[in-house]
Amino acid sequence: MMSETVSLRDKFFGCIAGVHIGSSMGAAVEGWNYGKIEDTYGTVDRLLPYEHYNNGWKRDPGTTEDGVERQKLMITAIIEKKDRVNCEDVRKIWVRDIKPISIGMVSEPFEAVLLSMAKSGIPARDLGRYCDYAGLNSFARACHPIGLINAGDIQGAAEDVLEVGQLYQTTNSRGLKWAMVTGAAIAAATKPNATVDSVLGAVFDICDPDIVLKELDRELEHTKNCSNFRDLRKAFDTEYNGYGMPYSASSANEVVTKAVCIFKMVKGVTKDAIIAGVNLGRDTDCLAAVSSGISGALTGGSSIPREWVEKVDKATKLNIYTNTQRTIQENSDGLYNAYKARLNKMRSLIAEMDML
Repeated sequence: MMSETVSLRDKFFGCIAGVHIGSSMGAAVEGWNYGKIEDTYGTVDRLLPYEHYNNGWKRDPGTTEDGVERQKLMITAIIEKKDRVNCEDVRKIWVRDIKPISIGMVSEPFEAVLLSMAKSGIPARDLGRYCDYAGLNSFARACHPIGLINAGDIQGAAEDVLEVGQLYQTTNSRGLKWAMVTGAAIAAATKPNATVDSVLGAVFDICDPDIVLKELDRELEHTKNCSNFRDLRKAFDTEYNGYGMPYSASSANEVVTKAVCIFKMVKGVTKDAIIAGVNLGRDTDCLAAVSSGISGALTGGSSIPREWVEKVDKATKLNIYTNTQRTIQENSDGLYNAYKARLNKMRSLIAEMDML
């Protein structure tokens, strides 16, 4: 599917809406196997209430989760800087905006440790050394704003993922190498006349050939004949089935690989990517966030029901723990305006230097 009729502003909206809606819809069945999802709901194609962390908070339909909170902090840093951001830029927003009451409500336990370290004043690039989960998808499922502020600049997106990701994981860890797929794919998808194939081509041009591309290539071939998410989830049964350890379903390689296969199967249609990710089982919220975020950056938000957007926005306004109560549109427009400001600065520099 080509994206020539989709405006850049709508690509930004589709990306962020896909992440926030997919995360919320998937959170209600996170950690479930697909048999339980099927037996309980048939197909999950609506926003449901849910509870996380056994903390007694029953979340309204449309409430987002820890991955979106992670992403919102990056969005805020980009909006305020109106440019690409580094570790220190995002660390400042962590320290300023993360609410004490949110710990254990909209964040993972290890994030409380990272926040404490961030407040100590050590270099922001060192923080990821204190996370025990170097292969986790914590950054790969949240780094979409890094791809958007680098729209069209695939190399810049990959470099910034490796930079900002050091807040969560150690330098050049497997988690960050897989996060490069998300960032590079989004930067590529925003290009004029981008296609599913051109996005995949950009990923294969820039990502690690041994750690990332062998697995992606294997699973794209393995799932090439899957025509719906039920086919896809059965195909993955023999490939990804770990359990019994912390975050056993949340390895970056599993989630990102599945998301890329979904993106290809649904031809980048954002709504279809959300539903496929949510119904695949295991780490459903993260899977939906990655697959629909890449899809939204390609085809925009036109396929997403308005009701889903409104429910997420309503739940956000009711969420006292969130880092920001901006709507989906406010988040995406803030990123879009920051990107346009970045372009204007680049144009001014080019005009100045061309005078020599």
